[in-house]
Parts: sequence; structure tokens; C-alpha cells
Amino acid sequence: MKIRIGKKSKHNVPEYVAKTTEGSFGHREMTYMKVRDYLTLLVFVVMAGYSCSQKIVPHEISRGKGKEYDSAAFDYVFVEAIKQKLTGNPGEAMKYFEQCIRINPESDAVYYQIGLILLSGGDLNSAKKYFLKAQGLEPANFWYLMMLAGTYYQQNNLDSAIIYYEKAVNNYPEQESLKLTLGKLYSENKRYEKASELFESLNKKYGINEASTVASVNNFMMSEDFDKALSLALALVEKYPDNILYNGLLAEIYRGKGEESKATGVYDMLMKNNPDNPETQLSLCEFLLSQKKYEELISLLNIVVLNDKIRKEQKIELFAGMFENQDFIDNQTDNLILQLMILEAAYEKDGIIMLLRPDLLDRMKRYEEASARLEEIISNEPDNYFAWEKLLLVYFDAGNFKKLQERGEECALRFNRSFLAKILYATGATQNNDHNTALEELKKATILAGDNKEMMLQVLTIKADVYYRMKNYELAFKTFDEAISKNNDDITLLNNYAYYLAEQGIRLKEAEKMSKEVIEREKDNNTFLDTYGWVLYKRGKLKNAKIIFEKIINSGEKPDPEWYEHYGYILRKKRDCKGAVQSWNMAIKLDSTKTELLNEIEKCGK
Repeated sequence: MKIRIGKKSKHNVPEYVAKTTEGSFGHREMTYMKVRDYLTLLVFVVMAGYSCSQKIVPHEISRGKGKEYDSAAFDYVFVEAIKQKLTGNPGEAMKYFEQCIRINPESDAVYYQIGLILLSGGDLNSAKKYFLKAQGLEPANFWYLMMLAGTYYQQNNLDSAIIYYEKAVNNYPEQESLKLTLGKLYSENKRYEKASELFESLNKKYGINEASTVASVNNFMMSEDFDKALSLALALVEKYPDNILYNGLLAEIYRGKGEESKATGVYDMLMKNNPDNPETQLSLCEFLLSQKKYEELISLLNIVVLNDKIRKEQKIELFAGMFENQDFIDNQTDNLILQLMILEAAYEKDGIIMLLRPDLLDRMKRYEEASARLEEIISNEPDNYFAWEKLLLVYFDAGNFKKLQERGEECALRFNRSFLAKILYATGATQNNDHNTALEELKKATILAGDNKEMMLQVLTIKADVYYRMKNYELAFKTFDEAISKNNDDITLLNNYAYYLAEQGIRLKEAEKMSKEVIEREKDNNTFLDTYGWVLYKRGKLKNAKIIFEKIINSGEKPDPEWYEHYGYILRKKRDCKGAVQSWNMAIKLDSTKTELLNEIEKCGK
């Protein structure tokens, strides 16, 4: 769960990123199946297995390889550590495991168990260090190799994940499922030939099958070798004619080859042979969406929404996928809203289903309708946390900070353990210049954040903004420095810091370095570009600053008065008073509160 507040010294609405695991909706993928879910699942299955199993470690307790130690004392402390872990006391377990290391610093089992605890707490980097220590002591241990592969994968380090899977395959050649997963990793890493070699060896051994053959098809599709993919897909369909996934793969291949009529034919046949099959209907929905056959899709949705054989979760995923297609939303807005209302009637009082319509309205920037619907849901179900959370985010998106603070206060009181509620409440108070309330809520959010670095970073970023608005610049920049010490890689934090330094005209060289780093990573973000252009102006680099603001103004995005205000100052500095006055007039037209610019216009006229 994350919300990052962007620059809002003079800007209308701060940029933010909100991410909530509870309220997010997934996406179905028919083809190009990835191994990520498998590896992530593997990590947590292994963790869960060793949290609940009577078997303490995957092999006999390590006695160490070096100096002698008190094995009886070690075994006693180790068992006590495991007991604490199993009873849900990871902190106490860590203390005992650390004592184990003092007794025997070469016990791979202890390092492995510490790694599991750290992993369960979300500290991937530290967990990886302990897994590496365990694997260094027992290089061929299957579980250590798997945990390292899974951890590297979660960090999107495919090369390292592959290395440990290769080691596992070499040490356990009889485990052919490892070869299959390694092949999928090769494929995802665009090492298609290596993947093909592994899949082909399995295909030769087992013939056309539902594991390696499907993986081969996906690999060929990802490498755009559609002819080879087609040959294998046809063999799969011949052997398993009613399998929806394989027919879906076949249709996808025809689409890749540009043979749309054949792809349509595959789905026509599926619907003819399996008209009531849930997977057939869902697959056809996705196909019609991809082909922009929107009217046919809406007709099919009438059936899908009321089909009791299709699970609620599948329907949610289907609508979530449609929400990502802006062209479909633009063309079928009213029909899609109607289908959502029918879905609500079919799942009356279902908390997640009820949020789909407001979510769509929010995406369409129809904020008043979205908030009205959410207020209605909350009035009927005042304890629906997800509706409250979404309501606050809608008010945030709409820039309605008065309502954000008002409803944020109620939400933060009702759900006093919600970090996000307090952050949003503090944000509303900040935008309304209610600084004391903002700081008080941030103090509570700090307690809820605990040792979570990401949460603490959010608290510090907003707190620095509050101090800056209070004109306590020393404390603001001190807070920014504290946040930077926790994460010097967060682009929103770097952007905010650079902007405020530029506003005060201090440490401009440092501000330029931070701002440049931000736009190198997000070249088309106008909020970040505005900061960079403003820093360049402050440094006297007028030519480059002018180029930046012309890019922003001509980007096609909804105009922001801040752009024209800043651009006006740059033009005046370049002695283009006529252009400056035009730019400032545009800023005033967009924001009538910018009366201070009238003085600048008068000065420029003189």
C-alpha cells in the first residue's frame, strides 16, 4: 500500500501513486504465460511449509564445518528458536537464531531460517544475504538454491535467478520440473534458443504434452516464430480438441500471423461446441476486446454477467481488463456502466463488486459521479473500509481537498489502524493549510509505519512539505535529508527536494543534479519536467529552460497555470516582455488567484 505525494508548492494537484493490495483488480492472461507467479508462489509455499511443518529444516541440523562447539547447547537453542517461529514470534526467534550463530557460525540451517523470517517480513535484500550464506556452506542444497532463485526473481534479477536454477538442474537432473521452469526463465529473459533446447528435449521424451509443449508454443510466440508455434499448437488442439487454453493459443497465433479470419473461426467453433462453457465465454470476451468488436462484446457480457458457472473473481478480472482499454471505455461508456449495474444486482452487497463502477468513473475523471456512488455505498455500509479508501482517493484525484480532509478525518477515526487513511487525511489538511492537524496525523502514521521504510518515506516526504509551507525551511530541508538517507532513489522525493531548493535559490547545483536524475528516469512527466526547467532557470541556463517549457506546453496535456507562470519569467529574463505578458495572462486565465502576476505584467509593460 503506497501513496506518494508529489510537488505541491504552487501546483494544482500533487502527483501521487496509490497502490493497495486489497482494492486492486487483477488481469487475466490467456497466452504468453509467465513463470513469475510460479516462482513467487514457490517462495511462499516453502515458507509456509517450514512454518507449519513438524520437520524443522530440509535436512539434518548442520553441525558446522570448522571449530568445535557445544552441539547440545546449539540444538537446545535452535529448537527454541523454531518453537518461537512456529508460535508467531519472529522477533524472539531471531534472538535465538543469533545466539545459534554465536555458538556455531557455520550452521547453514540457521542462516536459512533467518532468511525465511526476513523474507516473510518483506526484507528481500537481507533475506538474500542469509540465503547466500546458507548456500555457500551447502552449495548443492535444493531448498537454498530454490529460495535464492525465487528471491532474485522477485527482485526482477532474471540473470541471477537463472544461475541458481541452472545449479539446481545440474545437481538434480532427475527433477525435470526444474528444467521446465528454467526453460520458462530463459524464455522470459529472451534467451529463446536456450529455452527451446530444454523444451524440445522434454517434448522428445514425453511427446505432445500439457507442460513442455505449451511452454514451447509460448516460447515461439514470444520470439515471434509463429510458424513453429502454429505447428505445435495444432498438435495440441488435435490431441485436446476441447481445451479452451490451447484453442486460445491457436487463435492468438493466427492473430500474430495476421490471419484474423482464422482466429475468429477458432472462437466461432469453440462457441458452437461449448456455448455454455465459462472459459469459452471469457476467452471470447478477451478476443472480441482485442479485435475492437465492442458491440459483440457488450452482447456477450449480457450472458457472462449472469452466468452462475463463472466465478465472481473471474468476472472482476474480466472487467478489470476492460478498464485498461481506454478505446473500449470511450466507445461503450454507458453500456459498460449498465453491465456493472446488472453485476451489482447479481451480487447485492458484495463489497468488491460495488467498487467496480466508482473505479471506472474515477478512471474516466467523472469524479462527482464516482464520489456520489461511494458516499451512497458508505451510507449503507459504514464499515466498508475499501469504499472509504476509494472515496478518499477519488477526492484526492479530483483535487477536492476540503472533502478529503473532512471525510479523511472520519475515516482515520473509524479505521484507526489504517496508514493510508491517515496519510490522505494529512494530505487534505496540508493542502488546506491546516498544518497542525497534518503534523498530528503524520505523527500517528509514523507509529503505524513502524520499521517499514517505504511507509516512513511517505511520512517524511509529506512532513517536509508541511514544514516548507510553514516557512520553516531549516526543518523542511532537514526532513528531506532524513528521507534521502532512507532512500536516495525515490524520484518523487528527489523532485520535491529539488523544487524547494530552487524556490529558495540555494544549493542549485545539487538541485539540478537531483532533478536531472528524475527526468532521465521519467522523460515525459510534465510535473518533473517543470521542476527541471525551473531549476535550470534559477541557474541561469535560460536557453535549455525555455526548450523544456516549450516541450511541456506543447505536450497536449491539460494546461497548468504553473507552466505559463514559469515560462513567463523565463521569457522576461530573455527580454521578451511581450511573450512573458502573454504567458502570464494565460496563467491568470487558468487560475484567477494568481493576482501577483498582475504586478509582473505591469513591470514588464514599463
